[in-house]
Amino acid sequence: MIAAVKGWHAVVSALLFFIPARASAADDGSGAARELARRTAAFAGKGEPVSATWNNASSLDSADLLQTRNAFEVALREAGSRLSEIAPQTEARITVSENRAQYLLVEEIRKGEERQVWIVAWKRGNSAPAESAMVLEKKLVWEQEEPMLDVAFVGDDMVVLSAAKVTLCRRQNGPWTAAGMVPLSPPRPWPRDLRGRLRANNGNFQAYLPGMACNGTAEPALTLDCRQSEEPWVLESGSRSLLLSYFTAVRNFFDGRVITQTGTRKSIGPFYSAASADEQGQTWWLLAMLDGRTQVFDASFEPAGTIGSWGSDIAGISARCGSGSQVLATRPGDASTTDAVQAYAIVNRAASPLSAPLEMPGPVMALWPTGGTAVMAIVHNLATGRYEAYVVSVSCGG
Repeated sequence: MIAAVKGWHAVVSALLFFIPARASAADDGSGAARELARRTAAFAGKGEPVSATWNNASSLDSADLLQTRNAFEVALREAGSRLSEIAPQTEARITVSENRAQYLLVEEIRKGEERQVWIVAWKRGNSAPAESAMVLEKKLVWEQEEPMLDVAFVGDDMVVLSAAKVTLCRRQNGPWTAAGMVPLSPPRPWPRDLRGRLRANNGNFQAYLPGMACNGTAEPALTLDCRQSEEPWVLESGSRSLLLSYFTAVRNFFDGRVITQTGTRKSIGPFYSAASADEQGQTWWLLAMLDGRTQVFDASFEPAGTIGSWGSDIAGISARCGSGSQVLATRPGDASTTDAVQAYAIVNRAASPLSAPLEMPGPVMALWPTGGTAVMAIVHNLATGRYEAYVVSVSCGG
């Protein structure tokens, strides 16, 4: 293993001397990733799985790296291949490197005795982009009569979490349709205001419910293994930050005990939802508290300010529209009024609007990050009475 790793770094180092002659050019990191994905799929063969490991040896930040990786995965599927860690014949190692003028994607790929090395480059910017506005868009992906708790994309499938069941949805050249269902058997009666969370991980997923945790798979068919559990829920904020917190089994909020990524344990009071945001190298955690305020905490979870104009659902995203990260937040209200989602930057520990409010047809019942530049909004449509799941995505303005 050590010899293989050293050999790979030697290959990368040697190839960097020949970048001008051998590198293909792309407009940006996503374009470079798509070019590599097309070559990868052609090398592997149509329908053949590929394993891919990434190493960031450049100054490219985590959000841009995630966008590049996502572009690679999407383009790989579009080209007729897919990622898999289960005994693939084709293995790819992708390193992000840089020189003064360019970022570089260097891929070493092997299939049996065959081996190829490809390099795709794109021009580095000379300065950080200025802060720009954001545009929010919503796309309806599912609706049903019974209340919905969360929706997640698991590989090419979609999973819907409800109070009584988990539903598997698939589509083929058309809308999503139900393709399987597993009922839920809670260890105790659900609280009146039930909340639940789905987290996707490759072809698997986790479901968190009050007093219960489940592990599931979507391929080749829906399976679900649930157990009584008081373990903390995993709260994500875009692709940057994670937080563990304990959910109150008989209510609809977190009890205030949190565990940070560094293992620090704090008790900061009950809250409904959480998000993180970056400001000039400083990471802030924002928690929507039970009293209607959003409390701002520093990285050590010491109080650092308050925001009084948000609702109880907030979520962090990984979009880099300018110099910082963003938070999506609902507006104050109740279950009898329509709601809206708006994007904000955190400037001097205060909320600065970055987008116009995105109106919803009813109250937002849940707002969960998808791990990238979008969130999943569960809405109770007041006109139809149905529950709807929207993917709320963002794009940077000019």
